[in-house]
Amino acid sequence: MIKMFDQMDNTYGGGGVHSSIVNYLTIEVVPMLQQRGIPHHQRKQLFTAGARLAAMAGWCSYDSAEYGLALCNMNMALSLCREGGDRVLGGQILAGLSHLFINLGYPRDGVALARTGIATAKSAGSPMGLMRLHAMAARGYAALGDGRAATASLHGATQSLDVSRGALQESEWVRYLDPHYLEAEAALCHRDLGESAKAERLAEASVSANAERRRRQAISRSVLATAHLQQGRLDEAINTATHALNGLGGVHSERSVQALREFRTRLEPRRNEPLVREFERKAKPILGAA
Repeated sequence: MIKMFDQMDNTYGGGGVHSSIVNYLTIEVVPMLQQRGIPHHQRKQLFTAGARLAAMAGWCSYDSAEYGLALCNMNMALSLCREGGDRVLGGQILAGLSHLFINLGYPRDGVALARTGIATAKSAGSPMGLMRLHAMAARGYAALGDGRAATASLHGATQSLDVSRGALQESEWVRYLDPHYLEAEAALCHRDLGESAKAERLAEASVSANAERRRRQAISRSVLATAHLQQGRLDEAINTATHALNGLGGVHSERSVQALREFRTRLEPRRNEPLVREFERKAKPILGAA
Protein backbone atom coordinates (compact mmCIF):
# COMPACT_ATOMS: atom_id res chain seq x y z
CA MET A 1 0.00 0.00 0.00
CA ILE A 2 2.87 2.38 0.72
CA LYS A 3 4.28 1.77 -2.77
CA MET A 4 0.87 2.24 -4.39
CA PHE A 5 0.16 5.49 -2.53
CA ASP A 6 3.64 6.77 -3.36
CA GLN A 7 3.11 6.12 -7.07
CA MET A 8 -0.28 7.87 -6.99
CA ASP A 9 1.22 10.85 -5.15
CA ASN A 10 4.05 11.24 -7.68
CA THR A 11 1.64 10.99 -10.61
CA TYR A 12 -1.35 13.02 -9.44
CA GLY A 13 -0.08 15.12 -6.55
CA GLY A 14 -0.91 15.00 -2.87
CA GLY A 15 -4.36 16.51 -3.26
CA GLY A 16 -5.47 13.50 -5.27
CA VAL A 17 -4.45 10.83 -2.77
CA HIS A 18 -4.53 12.41 0.70
CA SER A 19 -8.00 11.21 1.72
CA SER A 20 -7.21 7.64 0.63
CA ILE A 21 -4.09 7.52 2.82
CA VAL A 22 -5.90 8.97 5.83
CA ASN A 23 -8.75 6.47 5.44
CA TYR A 24 -6.33 3.57 5.18
CA LEU A 25 -4.44 4.77 8.27
CA THR A 26 -7.64 5.16 10.26
CA ILE A 27 -9.45 1.99 9.21
CA GLU A 28 -6.62 -0.49 8.69
CA VAL A 29 -3.38 0.65 10.32
CA VAL A 30 -4.42 2.16 13.67
CA PRO A 31 -6.36 -0.98 14.74
CA MET A 32 -3.27 -3.07 13.95
CA LEU A 33 -1.10 -0.80 16.09
CA GLN A 34 -3.54 -1.18 18.98
CA GLN A 35 -3.46 -4.98 18.99
CA ARG A 36 -1.92 -6.68 22.01
CA GLY A 37 0.38 -9.66 22.07
CA ILE A 38 2.23 -8.90 18.84
CA PRO A 39 5.85 -10.16 18.86
CA HIS A 40 8.31 -7.34 19.53
CA HIS A 41 10.01 -7.36 16.11
CA GLN A 42 6.66 -7.36 14.28
CA ARG A 43 5.39 -4.54 16.49
CA LYS A 44 8.43 -2.42 15.56
CA GLN A 45 7.86 -3.13 11.87
CA LEU A 46 4.18 -2.14 12.16
CA PHE A 47 5.00 1.13 13.91
CA THR A 48 7.68 1.94 11.34
CA ALA A 49 5.29 1.30 8.44
CA GLY A 50 2.63 3.36 10.22
CA ALA A 51 5.14 6.17 10.60
CA ARG A 52 5.92 6.07 6.87
CA LEU A 53 2.22 6.30 6.02
CA ALA A 54 1.65 9.14 8.49
CA ALA A 55 4.61 11.01 6.98
CA MET A 56 3.14 10.44 3.53
CA ALA A 57 -0.19 11.81 4.75
CA GLY A 58 1.75 14.84 6.00
CA TRP A 59 3.35 15.40 2.61
CA CYS A 60 -0.03 15.07 0.90
CA SER A 61 -1.60 17.56 3.33
CA TYR A 62 1.29 19.90 2.56
CA ASP A 63 0.68 19.41 -1.15
CA SER A 64 -2.98 20.32 -0.58
CA ALA A 65 -2.03 23.55 1.27
CA GLU A 66 -3.35 22.18 4.58
CA TYR A 67 -0.25 23.18 6.49
CA GLY A 68 -1.53 22.72 10.03
CA LEU A 69 -2.69 19.21 9.18
CA ALA A 70 0.64 18.51 7.50
CA LEU A 71 2.47 19.47 10.70
CA CYS A 72 0.16 17.28 12.81
CA ASN A 73 0.64 14.29 10.50
CA MET A 74 4.42 14.66 10.45
CA ASN A 75 4.59 14.99 14.23
CA MET A 76 2.47 11.84 14.52
CA ALA A 77 4.88 10.14 12.14
CA LEU A 78 7.79 11.09 14.41
CA SER A 79 5.99 9.62 17.44
CA LEU A 80 5.28 6.35 15.63
CA CYS A 81 8.87 6.25 14.36
CA ARG A 82 10.21 6.47 17.91
CA GLU A 83 8.25 3.31 18.71
CA GLY A 84 9.57 1.63 15.59
CA GLY A 85 13.15 2.74 16.24
CA ASP A 86 14.07 3.37 12.58
CA ARG A 87 16.61 6.22 12.61
CA VAL A 88 16.79 6.46 8.81
CA LEU A 89 13.04 7.04 8.58
CA GLY A 90 13.22 9.42 11.55
CA GLY A 91 15.78 11.48 9.68
CA GLN A 92 13.58 11.55 6.59
CA ILE A 93 10.57 12.74 8.57
CA LEU A 94 12.72 15.54 9.98
CA ALA A 95 13.82 16.34 6.41
CA GLY A 96 10.14 16.62 5.46
CA LEU A 97 9.48 18.98 8.38
CA SER A 98 12.54 21.02 7.36
CA HIS A 99 11.18 21.29 3.81
CA LEU A 100 7.78 22.40 5.14
CA PHE A 101 9.24 25.15 7.35
CA ILE A 102 11.58 26.44 4.63
CA ASN A 103 8.80 26.70 2.06
CA LEU A 104 6.51 28.43 4.57
CA GLY A 105 9.12 31.12 5.14
CA TYR A 106 10.88 29.88 8.29
CA PRO A 107 14.33 28.91 6.98
CA ARG A 108 16.07 29.10 10.38
CA ASP A 109 13.69 26.50 11.75
CA GLY A 110 14.21 24.48 8.58
CA VAL A 111 17.98 24.48 9.09
CA ALA A 112 17.58 23.48 12.75
CA LEU A 113 15.32 20.55 11.81
CA ALA A 114 17.73 19.42 9.07
CA ARG A 115 20.66 19.51 11.49
CA THR A 116 18.65 17.52 14.05
CA GLY A 117 17.93 15.00 11.30
CA ILE A 118 21.63 14.74 10.45
CA ALA A 119 22.43 14.04 14.11
CA THR A 120 19.62 11.46 14.22
CA ALA A 121 20.64 9.59 11.08
CA LYS A 122 24.42 10.08 11.05
CA SER A 123 25.28 6.59 12.28
CA ALA A 124 22.27 4.82 10.72
CA GLY A 125 24.20 3.65 7.64
CA SER A 126 22.26 5.58 5.00
CA PRO A 127 24.37 7.98 2.91
CA MET A 128 21.39 8.83 0.70
CA GLY A 129 19.31 9.75 3.74
CA LEU A 130 22.10 12.07 4.88
CA MET A 131 22.31 13.52 1.37
CA ARG A 132 18.70 14.67 1.58
CA LEU A 133 19.19 16.19 5.03
CA HIS A 134 22.30 18.10 3.92
CA ALA A 135 20.34 19.30 0.88
CA MET A 136 17.56 20.59 3.16
CA ALA A 137 20.11 22.43 5.31
CA ALA A 138 21.50 23.98 2.11
CA ARG A 139 17.99 25.08 1.09
CA GLY A 140 17.52 26.81 4.43
CA TYR A 141 20.88 28.55 4.32
CA ALA A 142 20.25 29.69 0.73
CA ALA A 143 16.89 31.15 1.73
CA LEU A 144 18.73 33.06 4.48
CA GLY A 145 21.23 34.34 1.91
CA ASP A 146 24.14 32.52 3.55
CA GLY A 147 26.01 31.37 0.46
CA ARG A 148 29.02 29.97 2.32
CA ALA A 149 26.93 27.72 4.60
CA ALA A 150 24.71 26.67 1.69
CA THR A 151 27.74 25.70 -0.38
CA ALA A 152 29.21 23.73 2.53
CA SER A 153 25.92 21.85 2.99
CA LEU A 154 25.70 21.08 -0.73
CA HIS A 155 29.25 19.75 -0.52
CA GLY A 156 28.15 17.52 2.36
CA ALA A 157 25.22 16.30 0.27
CA THR A 158 27.53 15.51 -2.66
CA GLN A 159 29.95 13.64 -0.39
CA SER A 160 27.09 11.54 1.01
CA LEU A 161 25.90 10.79 -2.52
CA ASP A 162 29.40 9.69 -3.53
CA VAL A 163 29.67 7.34 -0.54
CA SER A 164 26.39 5.54 -1.29
CA ARG A 165 26.82 2.07 -2.80
CA GLY A 166 23.51 2.16 -4.68
CA ALA A 167 19.81 1.89 -3.93
CA LEU A 168 19.86 -1.79 -3.02
CA GLN A 169 22.38 -1.09 -0.25
CA GLU A 170 20.20 1.67 1.20
CA SER A 171 17.19 1.66 3.50
CA GLU A 172 13.91 1.11 1.65
CA TRP A 173 12.79 4.56 2.85
CA VAL A 174 15.40 6.39 0.78
CA ARG A 175 15.68 4.26 -2.36
CA TYR A 176 13.71 6.83 -4.36
CA LEU A 177 16.52 9.34 -3.83
CA ASP A 178 19.10 9.69 -6.59
CA PRO A 179 21.50 12.26 -8.05
CA HIS A 180 18.59 13.95 -9.84
CA TYR A 181 16.95 14.70 -6.49
CA LEU A 182 20.07 16.60 -5.44
CA GLU A 183 20.16 18.41 -8.79
CA ALA A 184 16.63 19.70 -8.22
CA GLU A 185 17.31 20.87 -4.66
CA ALA A 186 20.66 22.41 -5.59
CA ALA A 187 18.94 24.31 -8.42
CA LEU A 188 16.59 25.87 -5.87
CA CYS A 189 19.58 26.85 -3.70
CA HIS A 190 21.39 28.55 -6.56
CA ARG A 191 18.18 30.31 -7.61
CA ASP A 192 17.75 31.78 -4.13
CA LEU A 193 21.41 32.84 -4.06
CA GLY A 194 21.05 34.56 -7.45
CA GLU A 195 23.47 32.14 -9.13
CA SER A 196 21.35 31.85 -12.23
CA ALA A 197 23.77 30.00 -14.53
CA LYS A 198 24.20 27.17 -12.01
CA ALA A 199 20.46 27.12 -11.31
CA GLU A 200 19.74 26.88 -15.05
CA ARG A 201 22.13 23.98 -15.62
CA LEU A 202 20.82 21.94 -12.70
CA ALA A 203 17.15 22.71 -13.35
CA GLU A 204 17.54 21.62 -16.98
CA ALA A 205 19.06 18.33 -15.82
CA SER A 206 16.19 17.83 -13.37
CA VAL A 207 13.57 18.49 -16.05
CA SER A 208 15.20 15.98 -18.38
CA ALA A 209 15.48 13.31 -15.67
CA ASN A 210 11.98 13.58 -14.23
CA ALA A 211 9.72 13.07 -17.24
CA GLU A 212 7.45 10.72 -15.25
CA ARG A 213 7.27 12.91 -12.14
CA ARG A 214 4.94 15.68 -13.17
CA ARG A 215 5.11 17.59 -9.89
CA ARG A 216 8.91 17.62 -9.92
CA GLN A 217 8.80 18.61 -13.59
CA ALA A 218 6.59 21.61 -12.83
CA ILE A 219 8.77 22.77 -9.92
CA SER A 220 12.03 22.37 -11.84
CA ARG A 221 10.58 24.17 -14.86
CA SER A 222 9.59 27.03 -12.55
CA VAL A 223 13.17 27.22 -11.25
CA LEU A 224 14.47 27.10 -14.82
CA ALA A 225 12.11 29.91 -15.81
CA THR A 226 13.41 32.03 -12.93
CA ALA A 227 17.01 31.34 -13.97
CA HIS A 228 16.19 32.55 -17.49
CA LEU A 229 14.53 35.65 -16.05
CA GLN A 230 17.51 36.39 -13.80
CA GLN A 231 19.65 36.42 -16.95
CA GLY A 232 17.30 38.83 -18.76
CA ARG A 233 15.90 36.19 -21.15
CA LEU A 234 12.20 37.00 -20.80
CA ASP A 235 11.01 35.06 -23.87
CA GLU A 236 12.63 31.84 -22.65
CA ALA A 237 11.41 32.43 -19.11
CA ILE A 238 7.78 32.83 -20.19
CA ASN A 239 7.97 29.86 -22.56
CA THR A 240 9.41 27.60 -19.83
CA ALA A 241 6.86 28.76 -17.24
CA THR A 242 4.05 28.14 -19.74
CA HIS A 243 5.28 24.56 -20.19
CA ALA A 244 5.20 24.16 -16.41
CA LEU A 245 1.68 25.60 -16.30
CA ASN A 246 0.47 23.23 -19.00
CA GLY A 247 1.99 20.28 -17.15
CA LEU A 248 -0.19 20.91 -14.10
CA GLY A 249 -3.30 19.50 -15.77
CA GLY A 250 -4.55 16.64 -13.58
CA VAL A 251 -1.89 17.25 -10.89
CA HIS A 252 -3.31 18.47 -7.57
CA SER A 253 -0.13 19.94 -6.12
CA GLU A 254 -0.03 23.18 -4.17
CA ARG A 255 3.79 22.98 -4.12
CA SER A 256 3.86 23.15 -7.91
CA VAL A 257 1.39 26.03 -7.89
CA GLN A 258 3.47 27.86 -5.26
CA ALA A 259 6.59 27.50 -7.38
CA LEU A 260 4.85 29.12 -10.34
CA ARG A 261 3.38 31.86 -8.15
CA GLU A 262 6.90 32.63 -6.95
CA PHE A 263 8.01 32.97 -10.57
CA ARG A 264 5.01 35.18 -11.37
CA THR A 265 5.94 37.48 -8.48
CA ARG A 266 9.33 38.03 -10.09
CA LEU A 267 7.57 39.25 -13.25
CA GLU A 268 6.01 42.18 -11.39
CA PRO A 269 8.52 44.82 -12.63
CA ARG A 270 7.69 43.83 -16.24
CA ARG A 271 3.97 43.25 -15.91
CA ASN A 272 3.10 45.84 -18.58
CA GLU A 273 4.94 43.93 -21.30
CA PRO A 274 2.65 41.97 -23.67
CA LEU A 275 4.36 38.62 -23.04
CA VAL A 276 3.89 39.00 -19.30
CA ARG A 277 0.26 40.08 -19.60
CA GLU A 278 -0.48 37.05 -21.78
CA PHE A 279 1.20 34.69 -19.31
CA GLU A 280 -0.77 36.20 -16.43
CA ARG A 281 -4.00 35.73 -18.39
CA LYS A 282 -3.22 32.03 -18.97
CA ALA A 283 -2.02 31.49 -15.43
CA LYS A 284 -4.90 33.11 -13.57
CA PRO A 285 -7.32 30.12 -13.69
CA ILE A 286 -4.65 27.90 -12.07
CA LEU A 287 -2.61 30.31 -9.95
CA GLY A 288 -5.37 32.72 -8.96
CA ALA A 289 -5.14 36.49 -9.12
CA ALA A 290 -1.69 38.04 -8.88
